[in-house]
Amino acid sequence: MGYGARKLDHPATLADIDALQEGVVGEIIEGTLYAHPRPMAGHSYLESRLIAELDGPFQRGRGGRDGWWLLAEPGIQVEGSPEFVPDLAGWRRERVPEFPTKRWTLAPDWACEILSPSTRAYDQRIKRPFYARIGIRHLWFIDLDARTLTVSELMNDRWVELGVHGDEDIIRAAPFEDFELMLGALWPPSRRGEDT
Repeated sequence: MGYGARKLDHPATLADIDALQEGVVGEIIEGTLYAHPRPMAGHSYLESRLIAELDGPFQRGRGGRDGWWLLAEPGIQVEGSPEFVPDLAGWRRERVPEFPTKRWTLAPDWACEILSPSTRAYDQRIKRPFYARIGIRHLWFIDLDARTLTVSELMNDRWVELGVHGDEDIIRAAPFEDFELMLGALWPPSRRGEDT
């Protein structure tokens, strides 16, 4: 099953997400419920590796670079969208000084989506323009099949591609450009072409 808008006779609510079958993930983007299968192991592996790399310097302050709240799969609520979940997201502490005690209600400053066969079209066609509309400033798309990272920044309400980085690149990518990231160290130990 790929991504898909679920036809409902009402604007989608959190109750519609709760009613989804086990193993199906739901998000509400501008009143529409989208559902897709829960990610496979390779997706989760890469997600955990990337958050671990960024957590030390940017959330915990190793090397004097703190100033971020970084989370894997946070539930976020903005007007018209009571639940959307980037694979990874980050908020600058200058915008959000205190960690929320309930739900995140501000769009993040950075979002990262890990593209896989079951979510690629959804992330590119639905979430990318939605993220621009709600003002997320930095967007990363990691393509597991191509083993690439595409870095984009929102400028004048449009995504501008800052670079596409490959398998073995050591990169400095906005908004974390003062940190060297070894892209090849993030990939899951799986064969190319598997649905991750």
